[in-house]
Amino acid sequence: MSLLVVGLSHRSAPVSLLERASLSADGQDKLLQDAVAAEPATEAAVLATCNRIELYADVDKFHAGVAELSTLLAQHSGVGLEELTPYLYVHYEDRAVHHLFSVACGLDSMVVGEGQILGQIKNSLARAQDLHTAGRLLNDLFQQALRVGKRAHSETGIDRAGQSLVTFGLEQLSGGADVRAWARGKNALVIGAGSMSSLAAATLARIGVGEIVIANRTQDRAERLVQILTEGDDADVSARAVPMDAVPFELTRADVAVSCTGATGLVLTAETVTAAVEGRTGATVAVPLAVGEERGAVRTDVRETPVPLVGAAGADENCPLDLAAEPGFSLMGESAVAGMDATTLEQHGTWVDNGTVDRREAARAGADPESDAELISVLAATQAGAGRVPEHRRPEPVAAVPRPEPVLFVLDLAMPRDVDAAAHRLAGVRLVDIESLAEASADAPMAADVDQVRRIVSDEVAAFGAALRAAHITPTVVALRTMAADVVSSEIARLEGRLPSLDDKHRTEITQTVRRVVDKLLHAPTVRVKQLAAEPGGAGYADALRTLFDLDPETVASVSRADRDSEDSEKHDDSEKHSKNRGPA
Repeated sequence: MSLLVVGLSHRSAPVSLLERASLSADGQDKLLQDAVAAEPATEAAVLATCNRIELYADVDKFHAGVAELSTLLAQHSGVGLEELTPYLYVHYEDRAVHHLFSVACGLDSMVVGEGQILGQIKNSLARAQDLHTAGRLLNDLFQQALRVGKRAHSETGIDRAGQSLVTFGLEQLSGGADVRAWARGKNALVIGAGSMSSLAAATLARIGVGEIVIANRTQDRAERLVQILTEGDDADVSARAVPMDAVPFELTRADVAVSCTGATGLVLTAETVTAAVEGRTGATVAVPLAVGEERGAVRTDVRETPVPLVGAAGADENCPLDLAAEPGFSLMGESAVAGMDATTLEQHGTWVDNGTVDRREAARAGADPESDAELISVLAATQAGAGRVPEHRRPEPVAAVPRPEPVLFVLDLAMPRDVDAAAHRLAGVRLVDIESLAEASADAPMAADVDQVRRIVSDEVAAFGAALRAAHITPTVVALRTMAADVVSSEIARLEGRLPSLDDKHRTEITQTVRRVVDKLLHAPTVRVKQLAAEPGGAGYADALRTLFDLDPETVASVSRADRDSEDSEKHDDSEKHSKNRGPA
């Protein structure tokens, strides 16, 4: 297995960067096609949600793969590689499997335990299958990730650790009040009719809003969602569909607005929100926040000299890390490798940056004691003359101007954002977006079930790795048994030449006896070698088997090709069935 993941998420990058790096459906397709067209990757899949953009690939070289995949992410996202690099993370082999399984279980979600990610993983696999960019490794990996996620939700209470992004967002809008009591009788406007908007509409109906208005660019999709909301015996919510150009007017009637579209620009500008609030209150909307208080600021805790993630393509042999011996590892940001000692980290960081290190770290490491003494002397002289040592003082806190109670509650679940961030500063408006959800979820308590899910993930990662390693030796075992069968056939034919008068009964008995002897001799070694190959570091047993029995490498390769051809045929049949069952778009 040479599984590689390159990506960024709400845990590694600011929301403002995630917005700019988001990919449309066409963009994801082009990224997949370019990834498998690149030399290092033979398979590829993209997992793109509002909180993450990750590219999974089966590569033959680690460093060349990271260089190529990170470059492709930069090209297709439109964010420069130098700007993107400090926020990228890289997971390799077992660590990559662990990451996807954790994502599938909701451990890596903004709201821990949310289940929507399973549908997104399923869609990512379907996209890769449709484009024929997913081979055996990624098909097995993503399907197993879905099973692990379902197991985590069925065997534990991970769902109690968090809720869907919609529910969590509505809780933030309610300001700590009971959500059902807060929502009762309110008018809601849902902008968009996709999966997240549909979930938002269903959630609003369930918690008891009075009316739901669905606005969408495609009218029939909005009407279809209205029909779903209003049909059924327990459906008591009023719902109707409107065109997108009716949004400004409907916003003046709405108490709650939820927006989640695929638009690349703003759907609700600050001016539109201002006009809606003024239309409801008849008063001019003020901006009461203190000067300089602003949400969405770009992260500034970046190193002065960003360190590239990788060296030159094809430079694996010069890397100080023994990639073959490692069961998998991760890189976070610029050079942090999970699970490795500090010495190896320093070696790797120096190597990937062509021998240079961070200037601030070098300055701290090589500090001159005489310079420190000189600085202390200067400070002492200053204190003697001025009476105190100069210090950096924090500015006095500015008293916040009281804000009026909100009359419009806005939940923006889109990435990139649908609602102008300036609406945060509008009096009478409470806006909750992906960025504020990230801030709120950072302080959310973790459920005890999370530890149990982590154990499930660890067990499943070990089992998946063992199965892959065992499968790697299967073509060699098949080639060995094929060679043994050929030897038996050859010797039986030779016996028939020497004993032409041998009758059919005795010939059959001799043939079966020889085959049983060969099977018994091979049984224990082949079973044991599969067990050994499934253990970490067991890849060498296939080479040992080929050497001991002088197996023809071409015979082993032909078995592997036959397996791949059979798999491709099955994938083609499944793809045709999938296409037929999908129905009209």
